Amino acid sequence: MADIATNEYAQHLDAQDPIRRFRDEFRLPTNRGIKADLVPADLADSPCHYFVGNSLGPLPKRSQKILNEELEVWATTGVEGHFAHAHGRNWKDIMYKAGRALAMLTGAKESEVITMSSLTANLHLMISTFYKPSGSRYKILCEAKAFPSDQYAFASQTHAHGYDPKDAVIELAPREGEVYLREEDILAAIQKDGSSIALVLFSGIQYYTGQWFPMEKITKAAHDVGAICGWDLAHAIGNVPMKLHDWDADFAVWCTYKYLNSGPGGIAGLFIHDKWTGKLQTSYAGWYGHNNETRFQMDPVFDPIPGAHGFQQSNPSALNIATLLGSLELFEEAGGIDALREKAVKITGYLEALLKHSSFYRDNLDHDPKASPHFTILTPADPQQRGVWRDAAPRCDRG
Repeated sequence: MADIATNEYAQHLDAQDPIRRFRDEFRLPTNRGIKADLVPADLADSPCHYFVGNSLGPLPKRSQKILNEELEVWATTGVEGHFAHAHGRNWKDIMYKAGRALAMLTGAKESEVITMSSLTANLHLMISTFYKPSGSRYKILCEAKAFPSDQYAFASQTHAHGYDPKDAVIELAPREGEVYLREEDILAAIQKDGSSIALVLFSGIQYYTGQWFPMEKITKAAHDVGAICGWDLAHAIGNVPMKLHDWDADFAVWCTYKYLNSGPGGIAGLFIHDKWTGKLQTSYAGWYGHNNETRFQMDPVFDPIPGAHGFQQSNPSALNIATLLGSLELFEEAGGIDALREKAVKITGYLEALLKHSSFYRDNLDHDPKASPHFTILTPADPQQRGVWRDAAPRCDRG
């Protein structure tokens, strides 16, 4: 049997990878650039092994090219770039250029997704639209230790309606001694408090453990008790396949600077199921949510675009969308999210095998302060319960 922890074995796997060429589509930081001080001096200026795409994706070369094109259009045509563009990306409609790829990544219709604003702003916009507490139905159910911005949003939104967040926000934690939530515990919690839950809002993938929640089942369970179900897809979009439309999710929000590689602070996006078209209207209207045909007539009366597009507010940054478009081109050329998911299962499985091959690996952490340094894997072992990354917990104390 071949030794999996060799360059030869890894190169053998690479040779069988149908999308291996896409690595060359990215500019990866150097070891020196990320302050990897322990690598040999002759490797200081070599590309690093970049394992933090869950925080900030690397730069696609095409994003840099498209961004430079936008800067040149700005320099040479100024305001006319909104209406006439050398590369067919007039700025007044540039947000729609991302629609096809985002629909593919989320399992939605193009009319259900829009590129706009920032994740937390979109989260507040969606909660304020869908969270309508009344009587005994006023609670929000979420996972414990959600990303802090989500926790702040839940607390501030419930407080704005006059509720105490300590009572109105139910944070569901794993069982004692366990790392991630069991599916049966999530569904049981929805059933148990169903009559008081107004909104169920989980992360598609938990940002700390990497757990991929059973999104379809949670959405159905929420609807079965009469609650709205929304999703924070910051760590899911571009990571795992989704079918938001078929799963009947009410809304979702995401950022694009992680797996979608749009750059630091990149533009965000949202999804609203088209079943809500004609039944909802934003309470925070802006001119980019106004009818496309008459927007620049500056009519004082808001005429919303139907569906998710009507929730746009401000003129989006063409420069931010430019960097996103460069990355989305690669997703489509690689065969879409299903092709990337197939590779993700293989490469994370290989990484798991390598980690377990280490003499420092343990099935569980030993909390004895005299224990020798070791680590364990936090992320679920089942590929259907995890995305594209693996989290490891180290134990470094020594007596």
